[in-house]
Amino acid sequence: MKRSDALVAGVGSFRATLCEYLSSGQLLEVVYRDSAGQVCVVHDVIRDIFSRAGQDFIFLGRGTMLPFERILTIDGQQIHGISD
Repeated sequence: MKRSDALVAGVGSFRATLCEYLSSGQLLEVVYRDSAGQVCVVHDVIRDIFSRAGQDFIFLGRGTMLPFERILTIDGQQIHGISD
């Protein structure tokens, strides 16, 4: 199942794609920048997607909480335009 179009189309489509990953329990490769600016790579499942204080987050299976704007790629697909 190819989801690259949804990952670059904006926050609504990005959220819909994340919901698909959440419901499938599929193992993903997530590349993101941590709070120190270091690039991190994890292989995990999405446990939850939520908003808090006007910011969108994903919560990974091992307890990592990531704001959408820190996510660089998911399963090798570069994230663009999620703040639209």
